[in-house]
Amino acid sequence: MKSFNKYLPIALFIGFLIFGLSAFLESKPSSKNARVYKAVQHYSPYYLDKRFGGLQIMSKEDPSFKEKPNNMTLFKEFERLEREWGKKHLKIKNHILVISDNNGTQLSTLELQTKEENAFVHHYYGI
Repeated sequence: MKSFNKYLPIALFIGFLIFGLSAFLESKPSSKNARVYKAVQHYSPYYLDKRFGGLQIMSKEDPSFKEKPNNMTLFKEFERLEREWGKKHLKIKNHILVISDNNGTQLSTLELQTKEENAFVHHYYGI
């Protein structure tokens, strides 16, 4: 029993370290293509608002829309909202990303230059 008590603090430390590292990796946002994401983000209605109480998800179109997910799920929830918006407002035609508004009117276009940009749009926005 004394040998078990000797290793208990080390085992607890390793357990908490693994648990903390797992939570950190699970809450990380997914990687984004900088050029495409910045161009599309300009038209996306969702943004992160930094407040004293933490981050919250806000909408440019609806001032009453506020979501305050916990820190563990913040980026996953933000990506889910952007994916829903992207499925309705983004289309790809001949390696050109077409961004439209709520009425279906074309707002902007962006030429996808590499396979990575094309894969990012398919993976992140689900189109």
